[in-house]
Amino acid sequence: MAPVKTVCVYCGSGFGGDPAFRQAAETLGAALAAAGLDLVYGGGDVGLMGTVARAVLAGGGRVTGIIPDFLKSREHMLDSIQETIVVGDMHTRKRLMFERSDAFVALPGGIGTLEELVEQLTWAQLGRHRKPILLVEVNGFWKPLLTLFDHMRAHGFIREGLDLNYVVAEGADAVVPTLQSESRRLGDDPAAERFVTERL
Repeated sequence: MAPVKTVCVYCGSGFGGDPAFRQAAETLGAALAAAGLDLVYGGGDVGLMGTVARAVLAGGGRVTGIIPDFLKSREHMLDSIQETIVVGDMHTRKRLMFERSDAFVALPGGIGTLEELVEQLTWAQLGRHRKPILLVEVNGFWKPLLTLFDHMRAHGFIREGLDLNYVVAEGADAVVPTLQSESRRLGDDPAAERFVTERL
């Protein structure tokens, strides 16, 4: 696969109860900018999503925000980003975020973050793409989800040949090197030709 150049970040529109979440968003944004990686995100200026976008901008990076029209006022669009795409619905937003991104990174967030993450895991599981998917572990936030995945495996709902393709980055400062190594791993996989990146 081609090297990662654009990273989609899923994260909360709030800050959560742990100050480490905001710090992780700032660290991630700065690291993306320093590595020359463009950000694709939900377009808002609130919570962790606004924090990561502003950190990318502060580091001289490029940001694309994709937001549905009905969320423009609720999530307060970040006007200083280089590109804002306003769409008609959530399905279009998610499709464009997929098409514009070479990899997906999940910071802590709520049900919307989880839904976006699980959708990418499902598409990868079904062979629709081979883009890296990373969960950023911050003070054990994702441990209950990883335990649930193990529970699903134990009951046979995640079977051999249909396992989930994701990696866990232990902290935001590990995201860029983990993305780079995961991109190389997927590119070197001789089974890669079985998978097709397609318009979803």
